[in-house]
Amino acid sequence: MAAEFFTLHKANESSSFMNTSQVLAFHSSAKWKAHFEASKGTAKLIVIDFTASWCRPCQFMEPAINEFAARYTNVEFIKIDVDELMDVAQEFEVQAMPTFKLIKQGKEVDKVVGVKKEELQKKIEKHRI
Repeated sequence: MAAEFFTLHKANESSSFMNTSQVLAFHSSAKWKAHFEASKGTAKLIVIDFTASWCRPCQFMEPAINEFAARYTNVEFIKIDVDELMDVAQEFEVQAMPTFKLIKQGKEVDKVVGVKKEELQKKIEKHRI
């Protein structure tokens, strides 16, 4: 059932299924909105990675996001392509990429703009509990 809401990207980017951490990628605004509304009832940290297929800095950050998804299993990592879901990117006021929005109970608690792996990791650690 959950597969209709997103595609899964294995954090290790290989054909091995031993690593079960994942980054959720939404391809439908309606499905994203349903998921986002449901997440408002939990205290779980959500990290939204706003990206684009043509964005080289975004591609540079992808291994770090996959690594974080494997390490911080109590955090939900979501990937949204700004070209696919323009309305979602506008709603979150994304102006540059990569942009990482940290969300708890439907509210933005922090953000990181740019290729700043260490800063993003510190903010994830700060807000994940």
